[in-house]
Amino acid sequence: MTTGNMQEGNVLKPVKVGVCGLGTVGSGTVNVLRRNAEEIARRTGRPIIVEQIGARRDNPNCDTTGINITRDIFDVVSNPEIDVVVELIGGYDIARELVLKAIANGKHVVTANKALIAVHGNEIFAAAREQGVVVAYESAVAGGIPVIKGIREGLSANKINWLAGIINGTGNYIMTQMRDYGRDFNDVLKEAQELGYAEADPTFDVEGIDAAHKLTILGSVAFGIPLQFEKAYTEGISKITPLDIEQADELGYIIKHLGIARRNDNGVELRVHPTLIPKDRLIANVHGVLNAVMVQGDAVGPTMYYGPGAGAEPTASSVIADIVDIARGLDIDYANRVPPLGFTDETLDQNTPILPMEEVNTAYYLRIQAVDRPGVLANIASILSEKGISIEAIIQKEAKESQLVPIILLTHQTKEQQMNAAIADIEALADVNDEVVRIRVEGLDS
Repeated sequence: MTTGNMQEGNVLKPVKVGVCGLGTVGSGTVNVLRRNAEEIARRTGRPIIVEQIGARRDNPNCDTTGINITRDIFDVVSNPEIDVVVELIGGYDIARELVLKAIANGKHVVTANKALIAVHGNEIFAAAREQGVVVAYESAVAGGIPVIKGIREGLSANKINWLAGIINGTGNYIMTQMRDYGRDFNDVLKEAQELGYAEADPTFDVEGIDAAHKLTILGSVAFGIPLQFEKAYTEGISKITPLDIEQADELGYIIKHLGIARRNDNGVELRVHPTLIPKDRLIANVHGVLNAVMVQGDAVGPTMYYGPGAGAEPTASSVIADIVDIARGLDIDYANRVPPLGFTDETLDQNTPILPMEEVNTAYYLRIQAVDRPGVLANIASILSEKGISIEAIIQKEAKESQLVPIILLTHQTKEQQMNAAIADIEALADVNDEVVRIRVEGLDS
């Protein structure tokens, strides 16, 4: 291992970092480490230097003068001079192999890879524990916002009740454009791709997979449970229309693509989906590509963490904060460090289930396209009543030329299973045209 006493006389040896990946975040990390080297050394108590970079190609936005560069990233994890390996290549398989090899070689690891941690984090943390090294991942969730540290350490006195986050900037940008300018989803998505906010294949962003990776991590840190990405519910934003956004506004709500984790007596909810939230909530006013996470603790009450969720230097800020934490504690035994998920390994809750979506209780916004004739609304209300679902508000629009009228309903809280049954019966009515649009509603109050 490379840890242990790193003093030469009275001078602390530099911490040598190996960076794997020189894309947007990798170049940002190298640039900030070099630009702020003196300030970082003052905070750390020892210099932090980039000893080696593993990258398939150079990045013109990064000054690598004087740094050893290899085209084989595995050279970095095998380099005996390296103390901390920074994994910024992304993806699952190669990143997993790289991180596990770094751990086996006694290297500490910093990663911005939310997919890697959400899917393979349990295995990686176990390997790190065996080797007595640290795997840090602040930058994997919400870019430059220190939300992992905020929950894991800053709120460690609290029992976390719930958290809700806008944790994908692409989705938030699309929803903001649709609301502010009445634009269609596909039109805004195309623009987001042209601006570089969305990938050529936007599935991970707009269908909630990226947010579910991050929510999985947040839920484990909040509640002390193992990482269980495969049990998170995901629903995208591609079916949201300008009409839904307009009607939500009329009802006093705004639609956001949220990741929500909540603990109750039956288990833990992990769900990503479009959500109506009251306009007066702070998180409702987070727009564009920015991220925000609300966390409700029993002692502190509601807190919110807000800022840039991506980008070269904002994400580098979190990457380097992890490197600094590792450097400050190089001589500290593993058992005396902050556990990766904030709870000691032996106290992680292995028994609390992740609830299936059918067991979740929430309120609902429903949009129903129906024929404009007497008795239709009464039939719909009757079905909801039979399923034990009460209505909070109704908006019935005027019929267009097609004689179809949108009926907007806002319900009180009910179990998803009951709502599924009600929607099936409503869609079976002869006077109802097309599928019922269902968007969940959350108050997010204390």
